[in-house]
Amino acid sequence: MIGVDTAGIAAKLGEAADTATAIGQLAAETGLDVDGAYAVQTALVQRRLDRGERLVGLKMGLTSRAKMAQVGVDEVIWGRLTDVMRVPDGGTVDVADFIHPRVEPEVAFLLDRVPEPGEPVGSFADAVRAVAPAIELIDSRYANFTFSLPDVIADNTSAGVFTIGPWSPVPDGLDNLGVLLEVDGRIAQVGSTAAILGDPRRALDEGLRLAGRHGVRLRSGWVFLAGAATAAVPLRPGAHVRAVVEKLGVASLRAASLGAASTGPAS
Repeated sequence: MIGVDTAGIAAKLGEAADTATAIGQLAAETGLDVDGAYAVQTALVQRRLDRGERLVGLKMGLTSRAKMAQVGVDEVIWGRLTDVMRVPDGGTVDVADFIHPRVEPEVAFLLDRVPEPGEPVGSFADAVRAVAPAIELIDSRYANFTFSLPDVIADNTSAGVFTIGPWSPVPDGLDNLGVLLEVDGRIAQVGSTAAILGDPRRALDEGLRLAGRHGVRLRSGWVFLAGAATAAVPLRPGAHVRAVVEKLGVASLRAASLGAASTGPAS
């Protein structure tokens, strides 16, 4: 975009993430639009790659009405995942590494090959090697978790870290599996995979299409997070979180207690 300081905006967002310090929204004052926001996202993620991280997949955002309503944005978006963002299943994260962390249950795909944009959902069986329950920890760098569409895109769709449970073959009925988000053994959210664009496989189709507009192609062996099945829940120190997806199993992570060490990466 003419007149927009892509590198400067990316630097502000990167510093905010590195220091866990909230900043004000940037799009309105800089004239950033959606295309420009994806350019900022590219520059923001490149900062991570320049310090040795590797791209390992893509993630979708705002694929459910619950999430759209929660953040006040009404368009599906996508972002990038790096190896440092991944926390082992059952691992620990430190909430002090984030500004206002929230967790949400998701469905993850492991790509065996790259589907073609617009390929029918029914033919994905030979494109997706496996599927798993997942948890994404999101963390907007903007104050009060408030942003416009270009703001959240530039911020790599609020990506923080993610955890993936055990992989398994794609089951029948993937479009309507029950989902629970549990915090400290209590049910915090109840949903269905149907909340993810009606079928999580449609999220993969959308990801291919939207990322392709910006010259980004998925790769064999990458992880693809299809989006949240429920609204996100704030993550508190010491909390134990489980995402339970019918037929797929459980993914879990724990938030370190105040003053405890973390075994997971910072955002």
